[in-house]
Amino acid sequence: MKSPAIGFGRSREGLDYQSLDGQPAHLFFMIAATEGANDDHLEALSRLATFLMDSKFRDRMLAATTKEEVLQAVTDKEAEVDGTDGEAEASTPAASGKKILAVTACPTGIAHTYMAAEKLNERAKERGIQLKVETNGSSGVKNRLTDAEIAEADAIIVAADTKVEMARFAGKPVIQTKVGKAIYETDDLLDRAIGGDAPEYKHDRTKEDANDGDSKGGFYKHLMNGVSNMLPFVVGGGILIAISFFWGINASDPSSPDYNEFAAMLNTIGGGNAFFLMVPVLAGFIAMSIAERPGFAPGMIGGLIAITVTGVEEASGGSGFLGGLIAGFLAGYVTLLVKKAFSVLPDALEGLKPVLFFPVFSIAITGIIMMLVNPQLTKVYTAISSFLESLGGTNLVLVGLLLGGMMAIDMGGPVNKAAYTFGIAMLDAQNFNFMATVMAAGMVPPLGMAIATTLFKNKFTKPEREAGKTAYVLGACFITEGVIPFAAADPARVIPACVAGAAATGALVMLFDIGLRAPHGGVFVMGLVDGGITKVLFYALAIIAGAVITAIVAGLLKKKVAAAV
Repeated sequence: MKSPAIGFGRSREGLDYQSLDGQPAHLFFMIAATEGANDDHLEALSRLATFLMDSKFRDRMLAATTKEEVLQAVTDKEAEVDGTDGEAEASTPAASGKKILAVTACPTGIAHTYMAAEKLNERAKERGIQLKVETNGSSGVKNRLTDAEIAEADAIIVAADTKVEMARFAGKPVIQTKVGKAIYETDDLLDRAIGGDAPEYKHDRTKEDANDGDSKGGFYKHLMNGVSNMLPFVVGGGILIAISFFWGINASDPSSPDYNEFAAMLNTIGGGNAFFLMVPVLAGFIAMSIAERPGFAPGMIGGLIAITVTGVEEASGGSGFLGGLIAGFLAGYVTLLVKKAFSVLPDALEGLKPVLFFPVFSIAITGIIMMLVNPQLTKVYTAISSFLESLGGTNLVLVGLLLGGMMAIDMGGPVNKAAYTFGIAMLDAQNFNFMATVMAAGMVPPLGMAIATTLFKNKFTKPEREAGKTAYVLGACFITEGVIPFAAADPARVIPACVAGAAATGALVMLFDIGLRAPHGGVFVMGLVDGGITKVLFYALAIIAGAVITAIVAGLLKKKVAAAV
């Protein structure tokens, strides 16, 4: 291939393509990329998949009689998605003639970011509101707002639970809210935007971009910025460590008869490097969220001190996750103070501040404080870990019940993230039961609702039953957000059902004493459960039991749909 290309084919009668729904396939696409291409083919695939969700676009592709009509259908859809379709805007004039912009971002940049954008676009289109949405996802910023668009905008909605670039909105009416609000309270946000109920945003460069540290939700945003950037290290490192145990629990120990060089290599990469960087990265990005780029270096140094300077015998891991959290916030606010202290220097020294004054003083102050307090933090962290490890019987089951319920109560929101973060902290402390509990419980809500749509068809609309098919896959992949469409439509019945099933699963996992060293992956990492095939079967049983409980409770609570077609 000398240049990227997309091939298209169509079968009016349909062909057996072993589709997931068992139905014949009519539209076929081949994406051919050049050697060494970046992620252009993935972006094309993502964009194409989005287009094909529109039934009108599919109908045009099926009805086209010439290649020109096919290309025109794609061109029109691109114009519609990019907000450049002049004819569409003319046919549905913008409400009050106002131009609205939006930015969506969630900590992981996977689910909520795009769900919020889709919901905003959908409601804006239905109401004839001129809207463009920028997404800050895990793969980067998409559909970026231009300076010209920002200048012309009448209002801007920033629905984000993590740091986004805010300086560009200075002087514009801006509504700042959580990403979940854009999913559940879409119309309210749009009403506020077109109604002029948006305060003027004033950007203070001495404070972090997203929110100042004292504002509502600031702590959570800083924490989630650290957690989201830490996750690749946790997931990649954790799964590599878990895979190394396929050769035996001591396969990475050169003195063990089970020693395997490849297993030792995986363990070194995952545990000795990826996991070692977990806490410094967490601290670094928390500090960066608070104090922007100058906070990153002192945050990293503070996090490194947290896991290496203990002052306590037989506590090689230092204060671990707890110390990393404290180091991150400490470094961030110390850097803000340093920046404020040096703000009185003449403009001639402005260039020296970020490369000399800020790093020297913020690293020194953060480092000295962490060196002094980390031995005490290590004692606290060690005591907490020992206490949790000493729990047994009923106490441990109750902890599982609580963690399981937390994973389901807000579908990927703050409570869910708090439970997951706790699981990661315990994973770092070499306690694997909590991670197994959190992952199993997080899989239950989407799986349970998917089963409910299969067993109680008369309780769900046709779109919900179709969403149920997707929920099977999302649940299996440990994407709790897959239940959001059901929860948004009927929260009073769906959320209690999900909490009941997830809590039951959490209790069962603890009761069965199941441990898991992989922090993500769903069913694809079940084989890594400690204890062999017996424990794997018990783990699957706990997940299935919780999902069935959720399905039955949801089926009993929900009312019949008037016209379930």
